[in-house]
Amino acid sequence: MNFFLLCCIDALDSLAPISENRDNEEIGAIMNDKPDNSARPRKERILDAAEELIAHHGYDGVTLRQIANKADVDVALPSYHFGKKHDLFEAVFVRRAEVLNDLRLSALEACEEAAGPDGPTVEAIIEAFLRPMELPHEEDDEGWRNYLALVAYVNNSPVWARELMTRHFNPLIKRYIEALKRALPGAPEENIYWAYHYLSGSLTLTMARTGRLDILSHGLCSSEDFKTAYGRMIPFIAAGFRQICEPGK
Repeated sequence: MNFFLLCCIDALDSLAPISENRDNEEIGAIMNDKPDNSARPRKERILDAAEELIAHHGYDGVTLRQIANKADVDVALPSYHFGKKHDLFEAVFVRRAEVLNDLRLSALEACEEAAGPDGPTVEAIIEAFLRPMELPHEEDDEGWRNYLALVAYVNNSPVWARELMTRHFNPLIKRYIEALKRALPGAPEENIYWAYHYLSGSLTLTMARTGRLDILSHGLCSSEDFKTAYGRMIPFIAAGFRQICEPGK
């Protein structure tokens, strides 16, 4: 198995002690346990329902009543547990963001440790950034797939990206940007940010699972083929970074 995937799995296993103060059923929901839905806490059912509905229909296309119906709870409970719809949306977004950030940080730290004093290559950094996204996609858990589609929706929104991506993902992204700057000494700083912009766009479309690739390729390619998607994205993006960031190119 790929080195970074092993690191991601180890990181996922290591998150359990961090969550010792959480309710066991909440931990189970976050870490891919699949108890009978009727036995799950109502708050978790509300979060799951909101995650799925907003990922498919957008924030403005979903009402609290629809979320309550999907979660099979009283219509007043989403507001009781989370307040306004905006607050529920952020609770959904935050729930898995911490897990994903820990996976990516562990992958980057493992990448840097393996590289030694010379530091990791651009390819290794991009792989560390992307492989943790592949792992949840390949898990048989529609909740994680819904969440990544939700992240794609947020990242593509001029409203939500500024608020939620900035608050919950930018600190980690800045850590990766610094690693890329060290791997590309002498690169114009603005070019590194532009290259990251293209990386973010490619990742967003992959997470969205729109099916457009399937249509354009007449079934030759599948937007559900995440192993191929990430396997090709890593060298493609790394080559793009080198092309516009390395001096003389």
